[in-house]
Amino acid sequence: MLSFFGKGKLAKEFANLLAQELAKRYPPAIEKGDSRKISEKGLSNILEGIYGKAVEFKKSNRLGIYATARLGNVFRWELKELGYSDQFIEMATEGLIVYITKK
Repeated sequence: MLSFFGKGKLAKEFANLLAQELAKRYPPAIEKGDSRKISEKGLSNILEGIYGKAVEFKKSNRLGIYATARLGNVFRWELKELGYSDQFIEMATEGLIVYITKK
């Protein structure tokens, strides 16, 4: 039972790190229309890199359903705190969940 809660905490910490990495590579100001622009392909590459790290993390830590769900939820709320739009948050979180739940 202890490992059950330990993996959830680990997933929470990792989700925060993922969101922070995304914010460094694609700051909320750019997403909201800052004068700097990034191409769709550039954003796609950034997100796929984030998702790839999440997949590796899930595999190496053998996350179950609860910890996987927690990873997605914490990622979503951290993006909200960082100031991303709701539309971007939904798109990024949905992509994360799809990637980490694929077989």
